[in-house]
Amino acid sequence: MILFWLICALFIVIAFAFVLPIALQRNDKSQQDVADDRKLANIAIYRDQLSELEADLKNGIVSQEQYAQDRDEIERRLLEDTAGAAPPKSKDATVPVANRNTAYAIAFGLPLAAVIFYFQIGNPDSLTQTSRVVAPSPSAPTGERTQEQIEANVAALAKRLQSNPSDAEGWTMLARSYNSMSRFGEAAGAYAKATELQPNNADLLAEYAFVSAMANNQRLDGRPQELINQALKVDPENGKALQLAGSAAFQAKDYARAIEFWEKVLKKVPPDSEVAQLMAERINEAKSLAEKK
Repeated sequence: MILFWLICALFIVIAFAFVLPIALQRNDKSQQDVADDRKLANIAIYRDQLSELEADLKNGIVSQEQYAQDRDEIERRLLEDTAGAAPPKSKDATVPVANRNTAYAIAFGLPLAAVIFYFQIGNPDSLTQTSRVVAPSPSAPTGERTQEQIEANVAALAKRLQSNPSDAEGWTMLARSYNSMSRFGEAAGAYAKATELQPNNADLLAEYAFVSAMANNQRLDGRPQELINQALKVDPENGKALQLAGSAAFQAKDYARAIEFWEKVLKKVPPDSEVAQLMAERINEAKSLAEKK
């Protein structure tokens, strides 16, 4: 009998050698996983914005200078949001109290469970008892919800700006994030803050005009038209503002004026670009409608 208990003790020691290191490290790994998830959510937002910016450059919507400036801004904010993670703890670092408690619970609980298990299985009557197997719930979550993480990241940025309302770049980032999520009303509010801090940024004014129109059933009259005029006053050759000005004139059935704006855009973009194709189609449509008047 003594030999049996010695063998049991040996098995318990071997089990501890595998279980305790994992128990002591589990919390740190969980924290690192959370930090990694947050980084991935940040990176997803910035990757989308960089792709949109590159498309604007390719299609001639933004100048090379504006592209470089916006790209540097996005990359800087990406570094700020993803940097500063706590370095890995050394092997000699103090283990958190919660981890030690877990390890102690395992250390005392495992032998007790083994003894109870032995007496239950060692009892021939227990073999006749019906065992119950609990199947895992089919509704248990199996994957990450990236969209929710992105929305949480945007909400965190909005909350941070409440305590730092003079951060023009932060308002611009928030406005563009809302725009990409088709939350046009909230995007308009963020653009209002950004343009208040940067009143001479024609691109921001044009983007503000666009989301204001989208929030107003895609109508460019009223406030969107005022913003378009303001953008063209700052930069008469701004591609975004010229496109919107042409669309506003088209909605007002001023087809000659619409053609004038769109032809300016057509001269600024590569002939084989999607924007050039779109402008050519809109110009032809405006000419056809002008002839019918």
